[in-house]
Amino acid sequence: MEAGSQNRSIPRALEVRQLVKFYRGATQPALDGLDVTIEPGQVFGLLGPNGAGKTTAISILCTLLKPTSGSLSIFGIDVLRQPAQVRRLIGLVPQEIALYPALSVRENLTYFGRLHGLRGGDLRQRIDHCLEMVALRDQADRPLAGFSGGMKRRANLAAGVLHQPRLLFLDEPTVGIDAQSRHMILENLGRLREAGMTMVYTTHYMEEAQQLCDRIAIVDAGRVIAEGRPSDLIAGVAGCGTLEALFLHLTGRQLRD
Repeated sequence: MEAGSQNRSIPRALEVRQLVKFYRGATQPALDGLDVTIEPGQVFGLLGPNGAGKTTAISILCTLLKPTSGSLSIFGIDVLRQPAQVRRLIGLVPQEIALYPALSVRENLTYFGRLHGLRGGDLRQRIDHCLEMVALRDQADRPLAGFSGGMKRRANLAAGVLHQPRLLFLDEPTVGIDAQSRHMILENLGRLREAGMTMVYTTHYMEEAQQLCDRIAIVDAGRVIAEGRPSDLIAGVAGCGTLEALFLHLTGRQLRD
């Protein structure tokens, strides 16, 4: 039985219906009737080639961008009508490093923690926990500008989970980093999943999605072209023994620059 499905009285973590987004001057929509449903406690992979609409979808779901049409709710709260209430429930680990390079990691976490309403001993406790989680406690008072790419990615994750969000959005959190930092980030995400955190995960690393995600949706041209458990989707197409093989089968092998 999938997480959350045993009790329908619990609102879905995320429910997206017929989401459309046209950018000014574009001839085709970035999102073209996107439908996604995520139950509490699931790790949901949102996969697709470049230009498929993933980052647009994440931006809308995080209240950073308004859709052209459609509806979406997070834990039963209308994202378009009550964005401030939704923001208290979500965290975001963006593709770009969203921290201040001149500040130390501790200073960054203090700043963002206060934005989320954390104060005093509670804030210090959460900062210490998150620094320990990403193995940056010994580097906590160094300016972020001097960090390696992997250290910055780990600090980015710490900032995203500092306030213990119910729903965490991760937009390619391991892109371009060393194997050790990537391994640590995936281990931490696995622990967060075990603790019951709901996550939306985008990545171009298919083995990550296959390892981490309970369900995935493959998106192309702004709409879902396949959705389900990774193992079920792979088994449903002859000759596709991995998620990467299935992804290429569905989206093609042509380059998407």
